[in-house]
Amino acid sequence: MTSGPLKIKFQNDLKKSLVHLEYSFKKIQMLNPHFSESDEETLETFESFAARFARSSDIFTSHYLRILVLEQDPGFRGSFLDLLNLAEKLNLIESTKIWYRIRELRNIAAHEYTGDELKKLYQEMAQLTSAILDLQKKL
Repeated sequence: MTSGPLKIKFQNDLKKSLVHLEYSFKKIQMLNPHFSESDEETLETFESFAARFARSSDIFTSHYLRILVLEQDPGFRGSFLDLLNLAEKLNLIESTKIWYRIRELRNIAAHEYTGDELKKLYQEMAQLTSAILDLQKKL
């Protein structure tokens, strides 16, 4: 499959994932950020948000953004950080620093955290969600 059909596929996947992320983001904003770990329903809602945050950021950075960069520089073979730096240089993203932190949070969320660590993780993810949701304007 050439990059054209793949680009359209990942663009469509990204659009769908952003709708789901936006729904979860709105839902967590109505919840108590100081929830107890024994509050299973709230915990489940935050975990769903984290999964959608991770999925949307992965589709964008690992698939869609990589295709956009390769369209501009077909010989690109760099690391993830190199990808972000080039994407920023090409004005495909606003900030390497923000997108690198989004990737770090996605990696942290894949591990088991409890208590205050978990709440801090969700708070920072919520703060950076706007960077992901802003992609809707660019698609």
